Amino acid sequence: MSKKISEVEFTIFDTETTGLDPKAGDRIVEIAGIRLKGEEIKSTFQALINPGREISEAAFAVNKITPQMLEEAPGIDIVLPQFLDFIQGSCLCSYNAGFDLEFLNNELKLIGRPALENTTVVDILKMARKLLPHEERYALWFIADKLGLKSGQLHRALADVEMTREVFRKFQAMLTAKDIFDYEQFTNLFAISSGFSHNLLGQKIASIQEAIDAGVKLKIKYLSGSSAQVSEREVFPKEIRQENGRKYLVGFCCLRQAERTFRIDGILHLQIV
Repeated sequence: MSKKISEVEFTIFDTETTGLDPKAGDRIVEIAGIRLKGEEIKSTFQALINPGREISEAAFAVNKITPQMLEEAPGIDIVLPQFLDFIQGSCLCSYNAGFDLEFLNNELKLIGRPALENTTVVDILKMARKLLPHEERYALWFIADKLGLKSGQLHRALADVEMTREVFRKFQAMLTAKDIFDYEQFTNLFAISSGFSHNLLGQKIASIQEAIDAGVKLKIKYLSGSSAQVSEREVFPKEIRQENGRKYLVGFCCLRQAERTFRIDGILHLQIV
């Protein structure tokens, strides 16, 4: 039986780095996280890390972390195993999670550990783009301001995690208002790394293909990428199409009386009728 979002423990995390490119030798200098379940904060993690290299001028201009602050800080070989213990069993969330995940996996490689596996990683920036599709920009401070939260992003890991947690809470309330409670649906919509997401997408594709082969109609519940509205549609499926790495259902929509295209990862539920 699928879990509800409210039953899952999440870790909101953030990193500060010496620069923007781990492939060019940039390293993590600070990592922080807040582990929570529902409204309850379970625990907090924060650590400075001596990266063994200088912080770029551009990075210092953002995070204000000085070499003196890092002189007595432990190395990544000490901090990262502690962080892995901290996040164990939780859904990992970050704003622009691809950036943080690339740095984490690079640091894991440097200490001789495998990349993160069997860990669901949700991108809260992806949530912002899907739930607030018409904003002119998506910086964390800007989205926080749009949601009526105190902004003033500090670009220190724990402070940014606090702001991200508040944004995440607002987005959870928006999902509740759209009757989206299921954790697998949630990861299907917003995860960038998830076994759940991959399996659910495969199940949807199989059901759509079954309906195409049988020439029958599908009833779908759909989160629109253009309006962020949830609607129920009846569709005669025509084909499954792939464009730019995404899969789409193309079919005749009975509601619109026209052919329409639906992103399959935006389909919350489907049923052959």
